[in-house]
Amino acid sequence: MKEQGHPTTYETTITCTCGTVYNTQSTVQNLRIGICAGCHPFFTGEQRFVDTAGRVDKFAQRYGSTRARRAAPKLSDASA
Repeated sequence: MKEQGHPTTYETTITCTCGTVYNTQSTVQNLRIGICAGCHPFFTGEQRFVDTAGRVDKFAQRYGSTRARRAAPKLSDASA
């Protein structure tokens, strides 16, 4: 078998922006994440909107609205 078939793993500390710290093994040392199971709305049951980079506002400025619009159905000229 090849000796370099598997990557090197490290004891890793994963730190969330909410302050929760997890210890695990990973190929990357000392990870920082934005949302974890302790603060994610799916796990906490809260319905708060997470927009860290202002992407929704940027989209609204560019295209005018954040609401989805349905296009009118196309009518074909099938009168025969």
